[in-house]
Amino acid sequence: MEKGHFDTPHASGPLTDEQRLEQLGYKQELRRELSSFTNFAFSFSIISILTGLNGLYMYGFNTGGPATIIWGWPVVSFFTLLVGLAMAEICSSFPTSGGLYYWSAQLSGPKYAPLASWVTGWFNLIGQIACTSGIIFANAAVVLQVVALNREEFVPEPYHQVLVCAAILIVHGLLNTFAVKLVNQLNYVSVWWHILGTITIVAVILALAPTHQSATYVFTTYRDATGGWGDVAGRGYVILIGLLTAQFTMTGYDASAHMTEETKNAAISGPVGIVMSIVVSFVVGWFYLIGLTFSIQNEGAVGGEDGSVGGVMQIFLDTTGTRGATLLGCVVLGAMFWCGMSSVTSNSRMIYAFTRDGALPFSSYLHIINPSTHTPVRAVWLSTVLSLVLILPILGNSTAFAAITSIATIGLYVSYAIPVFLRLTLGRHTFRKGPVHLGKWSKVVGWTAVCWTALITVLFVLPTGYPVTAQNMNYAVVMLGFVLVLSMGWWIVDARKWFKGPKIAAFAPASAPPGVVDRDATEIAL
Repeated sequence: MEKGHFDTPHASGPLTDEQRLEQLGYKQELRRELSSFTNFAFSFSIISILTGLNGLYMYGFNTGGPATIIWGWPVVSFFTLLVGLAMAEICSSFPTSGGLYYWSAQLSGPKYAPLASWVTGWFNLIGQIACTSGIIFANAAVVLQVVALNREEFVPEPYHQVLVCAAILIVHGLLNTFAVKLVNQLNYVSVWWHILGTITIVAVILALAPTHQSATYVFTTYRDATGGWGDVAGRGYVILIGLLTAQFTMTGYDASAHMTEETKNAAISGPVGIVMSIVVSFVVGWFYLIGLTFSIQNEGAVGGEDGSVGGVMQIFLDTTGTRGATLLGCVVLGAMFWCGMSSVTSNSRMIYAFTRDGALPFSSYLHIINPSTHTPVRAVWLSTVLSLVLILPILGNSTAFAAITSIATIGLYVSYAIPVFLRLTLGRHTFRKGPVHLGKWSKVVGWTAVCWTALITVLFVLPTGYPVTAQNMNYAVVMLGFVLVLSMGWWIVDARKWFKGPKIAAFAPASAPPGVVDRDATEIAL
């Protein structure tokens, strides 16, 4: 049997990707031309260690210090891998653009499918929008830092960041509208840009740094810039909320699931894309963090004290000078640009799938596919507009970026955990394994992933500064609360009357005896 095709009790022979999609309830509308590598590249580009770690390095440095940054990365990567493995198993069984919210509907059964898919979809939507916002916010910040390095008289203002964010989002919208093939090709570039760019940056700063920090400093130093959390319990609290640096970076790998309707051999390529994007990002990211931290010259300046640039750009400046920092900053900007472009693509596919089932206002208008490019152009522009709208209310807040990244992390991980939880509970007797599955480890991996998500959901709505003021409050809890009240309020008042969930073909793919593997083709036990 051909690799990646399916065999079911209702089929007379192997099914193609298109036939399998039809069996899951949908017809092929998007152009299926992505390879396994391109699918992986989308998730790897959105994880983008040069985006997340640059954007939040100063936050992590001030919230737990070098020890939290260095050891937090492998800890978070390990639990992220467990979440990714649990998702990959489900993705292999249900390779659709709807991804998480479709999985939730399948795994909860006909009775609970509408509510489960509604909640999952809305958390995934706000998480993806916030993820795009965080990427663009970080991109704009580095643009302004590079300008400020080369023009001493330039002082960045909040409105400058708004304009740069808007300009970047417009470019991403145009690329995803008129240059779809170029976007796919740029994802190839993005993978090697991230890997080779990281190696180059680390080699340059280590070679040019006047001095290097000791291993003791890099691997054991604790730091709390607020100075207000106090005792041992307070120190533990700071270390835990400092994990946001790593956890936000390790998001967005659900892109591989959202791109499955455009991917060949989707039941294998999608799951492998999820897992490999996490593994490769861990290796490259830890190498980057260790290189950066060994190259610190001025602790106070890296922490942003006394009006310094702060963060990674400060390390570049202290080790290579203005010209070198500008060049290295441009390497980072390239990575951030690919990251934002891929995030808009993934976000638009989720919106496309959600509107296909009528879950958003004006769904019939937003769902329209461009006949020449076979892409959801209106969903692309809704993604860009909503990402900019999310940025606007928190500009000028001292914890603005932490708030955006908290929203993204919580929104995405809750949407990741819901189908995993349903797989272990309501769907435990009906789930039909795909060619990529966890075998006997499914329950252990799944429950650990759910528990980890519950922990970080609590952590990342907590205050990041002390004493808590209007300026340093973590507004993630307010924004997430607003979305939750809005979506659930809409459900209770109106949506429950008409929203029936994804167009599942009588739940047939999930109606098999426990433990049955629905694929006779290439089987990969992770």
